[in-house]
Amino acid sequence: MDFELVTELSQIEIIARGTGIRELDRLRTMYGGRNWRKLKGRARVRLKNGQIRYAEVHWYEAHGIGRRKLKIACYLD
Repeated sequence: MDFELVTELSQIEIIARGTGIRELDRLRTMYGGRNWRKLKGRARVRLKNGQIRYAEVHWYEAHGIGRRKLKIACYLD
């Protein structure tokens, strides 16, 4: 992850769940867990160069595992 969240994620939506996730086998192998979901939300993020941007962030999440593999999908500002 080349950024850190400055604000809490908002406008959270589920993009995919279960077998609709392409990386499901890899997630289960790396982290365990059963009920994986892919989500998206919006937040202010601090980039490596110190710049703060408003971005749409995607990540995977499972009960008891938490957020994994956060990535910036696009910048909104």
